[in-house]
Amino acid sequence: MRRRKTLAERFVERNLAGAITPSLSIKRKVFKISILTLAVLLSLLALMRPQWGFVWEEVKRTGLDILIAIDASKSMLAMDVKPNRLGRSKFAVKDLVKKLSGDRIGLIAFAGTAFLQCPLTIDYNGFLLALDDLNTTTIPRGGTSISSAIKEAIDTFKGGHEVKYKVLVIITDGEELEGDAISAANEASRLGIKIYCVGVGTSEGEVIQTVDEYGQRGYLADKSGNVVKTQLNEELLKKIAITTGGSYVRATKSEFGLTLLYDRSISRLEKRELEAKMKKRYKERFQIFLALAVFLLFVEPLIAERKKAAV
Repeated sequence: MRRRKTLAERFVERNLAGAITPSLSIKRKVFKISILTLAVLLSLLALMRPQWGFVWEEVKRTGLDILIAIDASKSMLAMDVKPNRLGRSKFAVKDLVKKLSGDRIGLIAFAGTAFLQCPLTIDYNGFLLALDDLNTTTIPRGGTSISSAIKEAIDTFKGGHEVKYKVLVIITDGEELEGDAISAANEASRLGIKIYCVGVGTSEGEVIQTVDEYGQRGYLADKSGNVVKTQLNEELLKKIAITTGGSYVRATKSEFGLTLLYDRSISRLEKRELEAKMKKRYKERFQIFLALAVFLLFVEPLIAERKKAAV
């Protein structure tokens, strides 16, 4: 700029040179840079989402009460589903737990009788620990009594709030060896409990592999020495589900079906309010800093860097 002004002075009078080549204002340049710097700082503060002051608001948690009843009888050791019926069932339940948010979940183990392995809880990690402990020795009495599992679920649900919004999921091969599952299902239906069934196994049947205390493998046999073959009883499971307004799905090698039941049906059921509490919600104040930053960015271009030419 100084060179341009010197060149101009060679051809015009000194008092006209300033008008032809108006000089930059250092103060204005510094001021504009300061404005931009401040705008950037205010933007960064806005991104940090400053908060002060708060209001009280009610936070509600809604969900379902879901009991999972898993068949822990010896027939669940059949390997027509890998690694076996029981192992595959436990993997599927773990996948289901990953989908839950706010629902309470509990676990029932059943064979000849039923036992509440884990009460209804929102502590999913605690539930998974109880699930890991479930095996074919959990219930000492052999056999399969689906009716016992349903009655245990009814007793558990009655001990809580209203029975509405209650779901029982039964995972079994459906071999009801004792009891009357349909009568128990009718009682559950009367109370508003919906039962969903997952059938594990094949209709062709499968022998039950066993391992003795010496690690020798064999097959489960009856008192007469005949090898026991276990088959999936789909008809019974379908009747139980239909009786209560639930549904049935058969587990396959590619799709177990439990998460499918949850996505398509269980998750769409009406949920009840499980908990309501007051919580502090701090007020967001980033808008103040963002507005100031925008204002400065709008003003900065309006400030000229050059001095006005003297006439």
